[in-house]
Amino acid sequence: MNIIICGAGRVGYGIAKKLSAEKNSVTVIDLSPDLIRNISTELDVRGMVGHGSHPAVLKKAGAETADMIIAVTYSDEVNMVACQICHSLFGMPVKIARVRAQDYLQDAWRDLYSRENMPIDIIISPEVEIGKSIVRRLNTPGAFDVVPFAGGLVQLIGIRIGDDCPIINTPISQIPELFPDLKATIVGVYREEQLFAPNPEDPLSVGDDAYFVVEISHAQRLLDIVGTKEEKARHVVIIGGGNVGSYVAQELDKADNVRVRVIEKNKKQAEKLAERLKHTVVLNGDALNAAVQEEAGVGDAQTVLCLTDDDKTNILAGVMAKSLGAKQIFSLINDLIFLDIKSSLDIDMVIDPRSTTVSSILRHVRKGRILDVFAIEEGAAEVMEGEILETSPLAGKLIGDANLPDGIAFGAIIRDGSVFMPKQDLALKNRDRVVLLVEETALKHVEQLFRVSADYF
Repeated sequence: MNIIICGAGRVGYGIAKKLSAEKNSVTVIDLSPDLIRNISTELDVRGMVGHGSHPAVLKKAGAETADMIIAVTYSDEVNMVACQICHSLFGMPVKIARVRAQDYLQDAWRDLYSRENMPIDIIISPEVEIGKSIVRRLNTPGAFDVVPFAGGLVQLIGIRIGDDCPIINTPISQIPELFPDLKATIVGVYREEQLFAPNPEDPLSVGDDAYFVVEISHAQRLLDIVGTKEEKARHVVIIGGGNVGSYVAQELDKADNVRVRVIEKNKKQAEKLAERLKHTVVLNGDALNAAVQEEAGVGDAQTVLCLTDDDKTNILAGVMAKSLGAKQIFSLINDLIFLDIKSSLDIDMVIDPRSTTVSSILRHVRKGRILDVFAIEEGAAEVMEGEILETSPLAGKLIGDANLPDGIAFGAIIRDGSVFMPKQDLALKNRDRVVLLVEETALKHVEQLFRVSADYF
């Protein structure tokens, strides 16, 4: 595919790295010569210095023959106008824009993005996606990743394996024999900075990050079996009342038996948020001031969410909250430099917004009947949901006869609203939905499994 990316920041870089590694032709546009120099040097992409929504710049970037534009600059307006121009002047088939301001996303303005008005095919709102992922983690204590698939019938759950886990050193193939009624499958293991789809005889080890695909009604039982003892947080402090913090605060404000406090430095934003929240106290103050944290009750908090727009504030405020007695710290961190040293930070969970945004975009880039995508461990693998059609090479085959290449692991099969765990004698049928993990090296194969033949139409 020929793809134009507007914006060479963290998200643009992540998307360009992913798509260029898969042999797509990628051109990146940005106003910053330094960012373009870096991305052109480090990745196999074409870089252009220029304004991402200017017609002459887009034409020079190849908009007349491009298949897709992904506009992820820091300006919502530039992203939206770039998509409009690519549609109106160049007839580009697919237009994706990152839109952060929540006012653009209100239901009242839904018609704005029709083909007659502003023809953006896909709008990515990273703040909302990040907020949803944080709420899911709070509702699933003991998991570091919780991602729904198949309309919420199954979940991908990431769990750190501790020394009290009862299935340590047990071959994965024997786990269903120990827990025959548990609808859960291990699809990936991250060990010693390597992610892999495990073989049936591979055991789990202490310190592994294990990725399970589980039927939603069995999720809590899975967490109980694996040995996590965490309870849902009933006292939460949110540092930062911006787009992410306000979304999480509003969701928690609806919950029963959850005490929430928000610290927001900007007075106008604090007042605006306080008007929208019924049961949550909003404090206007600097979260790097210990007295402000103490007033918010950080010392008694089960979870402190550091969700400002500044990485350093999120790190330092988290460390301070831990020193005051907070039990668990989540910090939103954008900069790759800080992500590389996360193991040395006194933070329990690092939230990487870039991975959430990249996953949101990838689900619209993948070919064939691939319905959803979530990238894990910085793109080392993707968990996908695909639909099997009559033209798929999987249709009518037993799972044991599928002859999948290395690096692909079935997680669950969804058929007519029912969830089936992958067994060797299970036959795959037309219209089945399949959730599977795919290592980066096997991505070129998996799109063929869900391809749509012309005969289908």
